[in-house]
Amino acid sequence: MIIEYIRYTIPAEQEQAFLSAYRDAGAELRGSKNCLGHEISRCVEEPTSYVVRILWDSMEGHLQGFRRSAAFPSFFAKVKPFFDRIQEMRHYALTDIASSAAGDGR
Repeated sequence: MIIEYIRYTIPAEQEQAFLSAYRDAGAELRGSKNCLGHEISRCVEEPTSYVVRILWDSMEGHLQGFRRSAAFPSFFAKVKPFFDRIQEMRHYALTDIASSAAGDGR
């Protein structure tokens, strides 16, 4: 599994449009066999900062699977208006260090 993190700075006046765009684009993510889940978090201390977290089955699944799929142009059209607001867009792999309240090691 690969986790894509996209950090955005979204001005308050664009917040609802940004969230709406990702709500709509969620249809393409949910429909992708390569996407295992996604979420958006908003910073409490700095409310204009957002992190989009997308779980992919693999780098290849994201870059060659989803990005080359028929769903990608629609997804991209929905979120493209906010691409100039991206601060970071990277893929990460989990390490063996993790815990959760459930105590299952993740």
